[in-house]
Amino acid sequence: MSHSESRLAKLQYFPIGFFGMIMGMLGFCIALLKVESLFGWPVQIGGGLLMAVIVMFLVLLASYLYKMVRFKSAFWEDMRHPLKMNFMATIAISLLLLSIAFWELEQVKTSFNLWLLGTSLQFIFTLWVLYHWIHHDFFKIEHSNPAWFIPIVGNIIVPIAGVHHAPADISWFFFAIGIVFWPMIKTVLLYRIIFHPPLPDKLVPTLFIFIAPPAVGFISYVALNYGEIDAFAKILYFFALFFTVFLVFSINRFRGTSFALSWWAYTFPLAAISIASLLMAKLTDSMGYAWLGMTILTLLGILITWLFFKTMKAVMAQKVCTPEH
Repeated sequence: MSHSESRLAKLQYFPIGFFGMIMGMLGFCIALLKVESLFGWPVQIGGGLLMAVIVMFLVLLASYLYKMVRFKSAFWEDMRHPLKMNFMATIAISLLLLSIAFWELEQVKTSFNLWLLGTSLQFIFTLWVLYHWIHHDFFKIEHSNPAWFIPIVGNIIVPIAGVHHAPADISWFFFAIGIVFWPMIKTVLLYRIIFHPPLPDKLVPTLFIFIAPPAVGFISYVALNYGEIDAFAKILYFFALFFTVFLVFSINRFRGTSFALSWWAYTFPLAAISIASLLMAKLTDSMGYAWLGMTILTLLGILITWLFFKTMKAVMAQKVCTPEH
């Protein structure tokens, strides 16, 4: 087997969790675009970084499509795995985030096409995962973890760009799926975390995903209500803010774990609460929210830089795309 063939063979172990990195970086790009819009800065840093992330996304997508076609059994193992199946929706959510970013850049047609593809895939993954949750014979309570929010509650992302691309009822349809399932899944996860053995170390960073549903829910709900902040919008935002504070308070719990791709789970939720804070600043004309959003965004930028370095180091050391033990 040649060297190139050997490298391609390793793609059968290509981790679907890689797309969590894309979600985090796209969230960071969207937040930068929001900052540039809020403060009237020219669209340079956010737009430039977005192009780099798109290249990364295409490379990862091509790699996973190769795995899907060349190593069908490995792909179907991902689709049926109690943990990995939830991360399949990160591809759809990445497309939806790209749609939001291109809308911010006023690229309407591109935004629409990405939204349509992302929404379609998100709906398929929602049906797939929910079907296996309900009609299964292999799930145990230990399999549940915050990644379960991704395929079902992730539907609340659809309306953010969807309100510009389709009739309002379509966006309400997807928002309803996510916002109703959110407290249901949250209850299951809290029961699992409180009354059962702790999450494995590599899944501890996924606790940050608890921030994402209310933060993204706030952004989505405000979009559906034409920029109005009512009592329910405030409940969503302040619960997301509380959970952010709680996780910062619990920071010692996240130390001492070995690096894994799951560490990227820190990034998208922090991007979401940063964007939500910037949106609050814009709609309430309060600079306090703006500075909060900027502070979180600055810390997120440092975190993403560090995680990118750690990820590239792991790739160079051939610790990625290897069989699981």
